Amino acid sequence: MKFAGGAGYLNVDLLFTGLQHLPEEGKEIYSREFDTQIGGGVPATMINMARLGVPVKLLTFLGRDFFSDFARRELERFHIDYKNLYSGEEMPVTVSVAMVTDRDRSFLSYRNQKTVTPQLEEKIYRELKGARVVDMQEDFLQVYQRLKREGTILVLDTGWSEELSVENYRTYLETADYYTPNRKEALQITGTGNLQDAAEVLGRFFEQVIIKLDEDGCMIKDRGGTRIIPPLPGVHPVDATGAGDAFLSGFLFGLYEGYPLEDCVLFGNITGGTCVQSVGCLSGYVNREELLRIAGK
Repeated sequence: MKFAGGAGYLNVDLLFTGLQHLPEEGKEIYSREFDTQIGGGVPATMINMARLGVPVKLLTFLGRDFFSDFARRELERFHIDYKNLYSGEEMPVTVSVAMVTDRDRSFLSYRNQKTVTPQLEEKIYRELKGARVVDMQEDFLQVYQRLKREGTILVLDTGWSEELSVENYRTYLETADYYTPNRKEALQITGTGNLQDAAEVLGRFFEQVIIKLDEDGCMIKDRGGTRIIPPLPGVHPVDATGAGDAFLSGFLFGLYEGYPLEDCVLFGNITGGTCVQSVGCLSGYVNREELLRIAGK
């Protein structure tokens, strides 16, 4: 049976919302609301794809610590098929404090970096072999190259980093079938000052260039020219945390089901636009029926 898959580190977000401002050094403030949720990354994308009725397989890292126990219970609550790749004594999950104001959000995070060994890559390859689509993140490059040769559709989502550049990510760009940066990430990785130039650089790697434009929708550039797929109408954003992962779930859903690229991007705009109307990565979502109805399919 075909499935969608991904390997990635699990994030637990401690969400402090309703802040008027961030605390100054040496001072304490209180938020109006608080919640603990699974954060962004591959796990969030796989959970949202499962909500869309896609068989998923998540490979991640869970330990014996408090936050790993919380994440394990959440994955079981979401009925996600997952495999734990970790057996050490450290805390393998990433923990982030997310502080959300009316204007933006700030994060403070902690993670133990795992060593990628040939044995770990082999485990991941065996588990993802046969996937129709894979959420491709940093690390595990050898796995992705093997899957590509076997026909798996690979979608790269890097997230923001000061280290984003074509030089640093060339092999990943050459391996991926699609790349889904937002506006800021596209300008950073290409070292350009406008979207058209960024699309030209990315066009050296991809026949179909995709750049997310947040509230303005999503840009596609290919041989047919440049066009904008409009955003979900009537969105009242509350928290942009996880919006990129939510977009990716809709986009991957479209690829998994064999829809044309414009429909895949439309699905991503809907799932991403739904996400930002609630606090956290997983609070706002649609199921398959709702997604297809909104998209007019």
